Amino acid sequence: MQQSTLDKLRAIAERQAELEALMARPETASDPNTLRKLGREYNDLRSIVALWRKYERAEGDLQGARSILEDEADPDVRALATEEITSVEARLASLTAGIEAALLPKDVTEHADAVVEIRAGAGGDEAGLFAAELFRMYQRYGETQGWRLRPVTVNETGVGGMKEIIFEVEGDGAYTRLKHESGVHRVQRVPETESQGRIHTSTATVAVLPKAEEIDVEIRPDDLRIDIFHAGGHGGQNVNKVATAVRLTHIPTGIVVTCQKERSQLQNRVMAMDVLRSRLWDAELRKQQEATSADRRSQVGSGDRSEKIRTYNYPQTRVTDHRLGLTSHNLPRVLDGGLDEFIDALLREEQARMLAALPQPS
Repeated sequence: MQQSTLDKLRAIAERQAELEALMARPETASDPNTLRKLGREYNDLRSIVALWRKYERAEGDLQGARSILEDEADPDVRALATEEITSVEARLASLTAGIEAALLPKDVTEHADAVVEIRAGAGGDEAGLFAAELFRMYQRYGETQGWRLRPVTVNETGVGGMKEIIFEVEGDGAYTRLKHESGVHRVQRVPETESQGRIHTSTATVAVLPKAEEIDVEIRPDDLRIDIFHAGGHGGQNVNKVATAVRLTHIPTGIVVTCQKERSQLQNRVMAMDVLRSRLWDAELRKQQEATSADRRSQVGSGDRSEKIRTYNYPQTRVTDHRLGLTSHNLPRVLDGGLDEFIDALLREEQARMLAALPQPS
């Protein structure tokens, strides 16, 4: 391992010890936001330090095996030592790769929950039905991950489809694992209303935003216009006699968020603020990414919402991710939440790209 990497690991171990002392202070324990931020940093560093300790133990094992090989004359013992050296060298290579990956620059959204927005695109009612199926797919995937999904806004088509649905996903790794789902999803199938069996193509767009906390985005009251109105159902009738729906307008950016899912005006306002903060944070992050990465649009999983990322072909029961050229021939399993094959591949590609971008040793 390079000396620069070892120096970085020692600095991380020192920072971990410093964080332990900071979290033990009474003033830190009384500040939940500070304690949460320090706790996240501590957990990240603890995993890196644990890998380093394993690496050090493996290095000790390697030195011991090499000493035996140098000092022993017994062929059986030498054979065992040689076997041990091969095994430990493989373990060291694996640990080195793990440490390098763990030392990659951390994204500020790494621990964020997610806000997911699905909207029907081209294709009329069929696009709305597809949008509803995508929502169910993410629901089922969330169940496999132990996440909590909470709808914020639902705009149904009346035929079982959805024009739009916005929902929050809370749980470990929610944004990290879902962020590459942003983009245009395309479905190819024969609609039930198609009498001649022709295949139609419809689309839905997915936007995945990191859910911002109050400590991430500050919204000034003067920058906000709040409108309260009656929640509406199909056909325009009011589903509540009391005005509970909330519309927030962020005046500097023109971003508008509406929430009418809950029966309480206060709950709708809290959820609308969550979405507004997330949109503002996402816009700021995108601005920063555009400034630092000129080729961002050509990257795998760039999150460009105009980018056609995946096709769901019913006649051939296949799903193809166009960014990787990866195809699954088990469409029912994917729609039932079996997304790990695609998500894991996209995360590996992202990690490989980040490693390749690191300065190479001279």
